[in-house]
Amino acid sequence: MAEKKPTKADLTSVPIEHLDLEKTETIADLVDGYKHISFQARTLGLCASVLENMMTDPKCTVFFGGAGALTPGGLKKVMRDMVEFGLVDVVVTTGAIAYHDFYEAHGHRHYKSSPDADDIVLREHFLDRVYDTLADESLFRECDDEIAALADGLEPRPYSSREILWDMGKIASKDPNSLVGACYRKGIPYFVPALNDSSIGIALAKHHHDRVKKGKEPIALDSIKDNYEIAQVKLKSPRTGVFYVGGGTPKNYISQVEVIQEVMGYPENPHMYAAQITTDVPQWGGLSGCTFEESQSWGKFHKDAKMAQSLVDATIGLPILIGYLLQRGVHKKRTQKRYKWEGEELVRLS
Repeated sequence: MAEKKPTKADLTSVPIEHLDLEKTETIADLVDGYKHISFQARTLGLCASVLENMMTDPKCTVFFGGAGALTPGGLKKVMRDMVEFGLVDVVVTTGAIAYHDFYEAHGHRHYKSSPDADDIVLREHFLDRVYDTLADESLFRECDDEIAALADGLEPRPYSSREILWDMGKIASKDPNSLVGACYRKGIPYFVPALNDSSIGIALAKHHHDRVKKGKEPIALDSIKDNYEIAQVKLKSPRTGVFYVGGGTPKNYISQVEVIQEVMGYPENPHMYAAQITTDVPQWGGLSGCTFEESQSWGKFHKDAKMAQSLVDATIGLPILIGYLLQRGVHKKRTQKRYKWEGEELVRLS
């Protein structure tokens, strides 16, 4: 039987409601207004609705995946607030996000610059540029030495990135606005699946080099332990949702946890909620820009999942979304997950 075509009346049943700034007093008001206008404002409003549903579902474990220069970009405390106020239960980022956070936890700063700065002069001053922002490479080297020394003091055995970030979090927790420190204080697992590809990896390479030169056994990173550990979180969660800022490894890593548990022999339980803000697009074939619908072909997201994606710069979109959630009191309507680990075994998720 042929599907009935929508009538003109069907297609024109929902009018645009023009944004009224005279009635817009808060971020939450603005985002509620976005839901009824057009283009990326509407998609951002849809992301806000999906996140609100995800975070107020008492059975849902919320995974956050972050990529890009979010810490140098000024979003350290916004990410920390997601953990501190209990909006997310698992954190997965690039190593750079964690490292720049660790750097700032020592009182070091990032500085305003320009994309047109003279990079040769910056190198002479040992300053690293991230588009229009600078970091002090000489202070990076101090942090590298500290991380290497931290590794020197650990038992020489294989470690997951969660274990490494836990020990870094002990140090970073002296900064109340640190994301790495907040995960330590709140007991939230923080995974960096591409830890080698960061200054943390550089610091651990120094540890490895120095230990080998001294004839001592270094620690080792075991990235498959990461897979095993994060899969246990998924297995012990009745429902799961994902929130991605940017794409890259954190996005695919969280998405593929569903496939990992299936390959391990457990029943299907695809992610039920998904929201993403990104500046990437799918037509170039890059995974960061792939839609959630594409991921459904892989079985990563449930056929009835609530999903939304907005094409917006993270420095614009993330503060708006988190501001909306906090002002709507979403954090007061959920209880952040609690974990008990014994080595690589997740004994309890409650």
